[in-house]
Amino acid sequence: MPAYDFFHHIVKAALIKAGWIITHDPLTVPFGDSNLHIDLGAERLLAAEKGSEKIAVEVKNFIHSSLISEFHTALGQFLNYQFVLEEYEPQRTLYLAIPADAYREFFSLEITQKIVQRYKVKLVIFDPITEEITQWKN
Repeated sequence: MPAYDFFHHIVKAALIKAGWIITHDPLTVPFGDSNLHIDLGAERLLAAEKGSEKIAVEVKNFIHSSLISEFHTALGQFLNYQFVLEEYEPQRTLYLAIPADAYREFFSLEITQKIVQRYKVKLVIFDPITEEITQWKN
């Protein structure tokens, strides 16, 4: 089993507060002869005639000294997970969960925004103190 990121349980609690049902912890998807483990799978009911919305959430800390290095790792994982989900669970939307301070300090940089936009990285921004989702960025 993979190790949890520092904010894993906080993001899980924030999603539950926001009305999501955690369906997988972690969400396991096939990758060749092994598996990938995306931190969380969640679902919430939409209007009765629309069914449900399904997401996968990869939690990243952005608490180490090299935010660029963490970003490289997070982006690489996101792209791999996105590809595999398109193959095996195309109804599920992938999000990268990041703390609000990392969003303000690093993801607000023009270059980071351009990369996020180019690779269509969807973000869920959370406050680690209040354990709440503060923004969804599609």
